[in-house]
Amino acid sequence: MTKNIIVRCVFVFLWAMLERSNMQIALPVTASTCCEGDILLLLDSSGSVSNYEFVRMLCFAAHLLRPFSLGCGFIRVGLLQVGTNPVLEFGLDVHNNQDSLQKALQSVSQLQGDTNTKAALEVAQQLLTEENIPKILLWLTDGVQPGDVDESMSELKQQGVSVLIVSMAHGNFDVLQRVVTPPLESHLYSVDIDDIDLITEDLREAILKIIHVGRLRAVHLTSHSAVLLWCPVLSAGSGCYELWYNVMSMADSETRRTLPGNSSMIKLINLQPDTTYTAFLHPKSNQRLFNTLSVNFTTLPDVLSPVVVSVSDSGPHQIRVSWCPLQPAQVQSYIVEYGAIPSGRVQTVMLPSQENSRLLTGLDPGTEYLVTVSALYVTGEQKAISVRACTQEATLSV
Repeated sequence: MTKNIIVRCVFVFLWAMLERSNMQIALPVTASTCCEGDILLLLDSSGSVSNYEFVRMLCFAAHLLRPFSLGCGFIRVGLLQVGTNPVLEFGLDVHNNQDSLQKALQSVSQLQGDTNTKAALEVAQQLLTEENIPKILLWLTDGVQPGDVDESMSELKQQGVSVLIVSMAHGNFDVLQRVVTPPLESHLYSVDIDDIDLITEDLREAILKIIHVGRLRAVHLTSHSAVLLWCPVLSAGSGCYELWYNVMSMADSETRRTLPGNSSMIKLINLQPDTTYTAFLHPKSNQRLFNTLSVNFTTLPDVLSPVVVSVSDSGPHQIRVSWCPLQPAQVQSYIVEYGAIPSGRVQTVMLPSQENSRLLTGLDPGTEYLVTVSALYVTGEQKAISVRACTQEATLSV
């Protein structure tokens, strides 16, 4: 018990120091607009790793990844622990922001047990399968008895995965040299655990070179908008960008924009739903020639309001309102508003996206009500439909 308390105190102290250092991190704009890929942390959590080393490796990983933008179209991070049996702490699709990732890293507990790296690599092969994006396996290990990993690492690299390794100074360097992705000088580090922070910038730069995306990308698609991102190659005074886009099947109806040289993104609005567009971006400069970048993207189908709202179970003091269709993947929540016509007090009920019916109670008998059902969509849009409904007259008791 005392040992666990001491380890926890060390963990809290190191994390507090980490938060202070995070305030000073400054990464070029390329880290937020020009990076896309999957990073799977392979964390040695076996009994050969001391509690102190384990905590230091976690803090190092948190500090290393802190500057990156997370989520689909940017960087996805997963954590796979190595022990007697591998444990997937969290997958690549779980964390879409840094706060969520950092809290998850703080809550990781060490497995102890044997160093069964080969079994963990079999899991990694199933996770790092996304095509057409960079993929990195970042192995954090003490390097002691890594096991027979050559074949599994070779298979990962055949899948297009870059293997980067950080090992404690007492690790089996010969094995690590064989399995790391060249160049060794920037992808393989052997350090004393107390000096691990010294390699943060060099390793982050190595990661940036792998996940840097030199192309035009379309992200944050909705039914009527899209955000275009590109790696800046100009500055405010060195030129400008010419942007033009059109519906793919209608090249003669293009829209053109001129953007300043320090631009790296633009939001396109007033697009048509469920439509494929082609966008082009050409950097213009008197200093050198640049190639024109292009991207095709398709907007989402138009947001549907509740198509049908019906009323049933009418009584003197109640009405049931129902609506369809349900759209749980697109709708964040529903709001039902109701009030007596013409000027009754409006009451509001918020419901989750999985519900499509609500019994409204406490109503006045023989009264006409206006009932409005609104869908709040994950895109921020809102659509509504209203109906009129009457409660029954109260029955006089004899």
